[in-house]
Amino acid sequence: MNDEERHAEGMRTRRAVLGDAHVDGAVARTTEFTADFQDMITRYAWGEIWTRPGLDRRARSCVTLTALVARGHLEELAMHVRAALRNGLTRDEVKEVLLQTAVYCGVPAANAAFAVAQRVLDEEEPSTG
Repeated sequence: MNDEERHAEGMRTRRAVLGDAHVDGAVARTTEFTADFQDMITRYAWGEIWTRPGLDRRARSCVTLTALVARGHLEELAMHVRAALRNGLTRDEVKEVLLQTAVYCGVPAANAAFAVAQRVLDEEEPSTG
């Protein structure tokens, strides 16, 4: 697959996982300065890694949530909680992933992650809690 094909495959995957609104916003915010970075993440993260056959998107979402909690990337975490829901994880499965992070990433990291996830879940799927 050449770079152009990988970019196209990456955009299809990126849109499927993150949604058109998010991707359209990222594209609209792209500047001459950030264009190469946007192209790189589209080709590499979305066109190569997220499309590999070794893990399905649900599993990739679980791994991604955990990594983002571990590194404290809470804004990215919010985006990927939404992506996890798009990839078929339930609220309870997101909760279980975050509980697992409390043991391996630390309680403060999981506490912050639960706050972000609760906000996202309330926005995406309003319920009683």
